[in-house]
Amino acid sequence: MDYPNSYIKYLVHFHGDRDYFECHEELEELWKQDQRGERKQYWVGLIQIAVSLYHHRRNNFQGAIRMMQNAISIIQKEKKQIMSLGLNPEELLRLLKKRVKEIENHDPYYSFNLPIIDSELLSLCEQKCQLLGLNWGMESPLNNLQLIDKHKLRDRNDVIAEREKQKRIKKNKK
Repeated sequence: MDYPNSYIKYLVHFHGDRDYFECHEELEELWKQDQRGERKQYWVGLIQIAVSLYHHRRNNFQGAIRMMQNAISIIQKEKKQIMSLGLNPEELLRLLKKRVKEIENHDPYYSFNLPIIDSELLSLCEQKCQLLGLNWGMESPLNNLQLIDKHKLRDRNDVIAEREKQKRIKKNKK
C-alpha cells in the first residue's frame, strides 16, 4: 500500500469531518505537483466529487450537477487509475450517477462513503480519523456554518494574487 499522504488526508476529510473544501485543497496541491500537460485527471475527478458535494450541501444544485457530471466523465475514463487508488470504480460510478439524479430532483444532501476496496487503506484512514477525534462515516453536520460556508470565510489574497500572476504570464506570451 503506497498512497500519497494528500490522498489519505482527502479520504479522512471526506469520511471523517465531511470537509469537502479541505478535500479539494489536499488533492489540488497533489495535482499541481506535476507539470501542466502531465497532470493526472483522476485527481481532478476526485476533487470534483468533493466540490459537487460541497455545492449540494449548500443547495447549489446547478454547481453540484455540473461538478458531478464532470467527475463521472473522468472516472469513466480513468477506471484503472481509480482502482489503483483502492476504490471500486464501478460502484463509485453507480453512486455518482445516483447522486446526479438526486441533485436533479433537488433532493437534500446526505453523506455517503466512497467504495474503498483496499482493507489496509480503509483501516489506516479509520485509525487517522480516530486519532483526530473523528468518527469514520459520520453524517455531515448540516448546522456547522464554518464547514458549509468555508469558501466565504477563508483569506483569498494568495488565490487572487496567483490568478493575476497567471493572467500576466499569458498576456506576456501573446
